[in-house]
Amino acid sequence: MIKNYIENANFEDTGFSYTLSLINGKHKMVILYCLMEFETVRFNEMKRYLKHVTDRTLSTNLKELEADALIIRKEYPQIPPKVEYSLSERGRSLMAVLDRLCEWGEKNRI
Repeated sequence: MIKNYIENANFEDTGFSYTLSLINGKHKMVILYCLMEFETVRFNEMKRYLKHVTDRTLSTNLKELEADALIIRKEYPQIPPKVEYSLSERGRSLMAVLDRLCEWGEKNRI
């Protein structure tokens, strides 16, 4: 399968490239893992888990993950506003792939 990707003149059209496009960036995989671990998380909780992320960066990443249907954003009509994030079914299916990356990293750490 990898050989097909290498031989494919248009790498951007491969499933591998598409998957990478969904999780690229410094924080997206961490956000997904956070939602897997804690299931439902509010914005400020997420910011505490990620530590060194700005509000703007976190907000942008959450919007992109929601647009890609990997997470669900639930807004409650109350004051002060309450917004919760959780993994969608599609996002949960991606976690198996990310788990494999973690396993590889643990086994091959230098």
